[in-house]
Amino acid sequence: MPSINSHTPTLTSRLPNVGTTIFTVMSALASETQAVNLGQGFPDFECDPALVDAVTRAMQAGHNQYPPMPGVPELRQAMAAKMKALYGLSVNPDTEVTVTAGATQAILTAILAVVHPGDEVIVLEPCYDSYVPNIELAGGVVVRVPLSPGTFRPDFDRIAAAITPRTRALIINSPHNPSATTWSEAEMQALQALLAPTDVLLISDEVYEHMVFDGQRHQSAARYPGLAARAFVISSFGKTYHVTGWKVGTVVAPASMTAEFRKVHQFNVFTVNTPVQHALAAYMADPAPYLNLPAFYQRKRDLFRKGLDSTRFRLLPSEGTYFQCVSIADLAVSERDLPEGDFCQWLTREIGVAAIPLSAFYGNGFDQKVVRFCFAKRDETLLKALERLSRL
Repeated sequence: MPSINSHTPTLTSRLPNVGTTIFTVMSALASETQAVNLGQGFPDFECDPALVDAVTRAMQAGHNQYPPMPGVPELRQAMAAKMKALYGLSVNPDTEVTVTAGATQAILTAILAVVHPGDEVIVLEPCYDSYVPNIELAGGVVVRVPLSPGTFRPDFDRIAAAITPRTRALIINSPHNPSATTWSEAEMQALQALLAPTDVLLISDEVYEHMVFDGQRHQSAARYPGLAARAFVISSFGKTYHVTGWKVGTVVAPASMTAEFRKVHQFNVFTVNTPVQHALAAYMADPAPYLNLPAFYQRKRDLFRKGLDSTRFRLLPSEGTYFQCVSIADLAVSERDLPEGDFCQWLTREIGVAAIPLSAFYGNGFDQKVVRFCFAKRDETLLKALERLSRL
């Protein structure tokens, strides 16, 4: 029998500039060094046991086969009711709400549904790391517009200058990962006025919508008719209910946009975990868990910020999300002069606390001596991290 020469064909990458994410790198390093992981954004505490019980009941009730492609009707109805109660937006759960396999899939699906090769999509940097690869997979052209350095506020002059006849969409994120800023009512109104004479679509990443602090309210795109009429509004049950591993989210959009969204959704996911959808629908009957979430995370934010007062980190505002950004420029250690990424490696290995460099959220690696901590952790985890950080 003649020998067969085993040969794996050479691939031309669709994403040649993409490697392992900074979150994977830092979490692996934290595990290797037994550091306190305040890098990757997930809780180290459990969700409400009642939610787990609801999943069990759904499984035992036989909800274990494919659900409808757009999502379990009861869950879509619950989301429509929530949008009306919180944001004043009336949506049809049959034609304007879709259940997704988390927010990351929702963002990719929205982009694939509307972005054609050569279309431009504006991203505001620093930004979540899935946005740019998603645009590139669709054949779109990424147009990077920086948020104002230091404050991370939107610069509407620069956004306006970036809009061209080829602009198909703009992605915004509030509350904002990684900076923990939130868009104001005035800023949302300015965005509404800016987009009004255009056909630019809006992808509004609102996964931290229930983590807004100090008595402020979340300024959803759904609150503004001129934005809601052109927006994919993306939410995350994983973030809201401390179940990031369940990967369930929703997209609310006008019917014509939803129809295009579902054309892609049905062929890249088709449906989402059935018993979890039924459980979430039942759990949403009580709004208290998400209405009380701001106070829950504000207490953790305040605990963490107070603990950092004994260090030479300079705290940036944390208006929302479960992140706290700090400047390392005033630290007494010489490692403050390292690039942010190298500083985070040092901090993990030598101090025993993992953080994420903000430079990882910029296409050009812009370094401003700022790193991000996650405070979605048990109090004992935060106190352990603070004890180690007190050396700085």
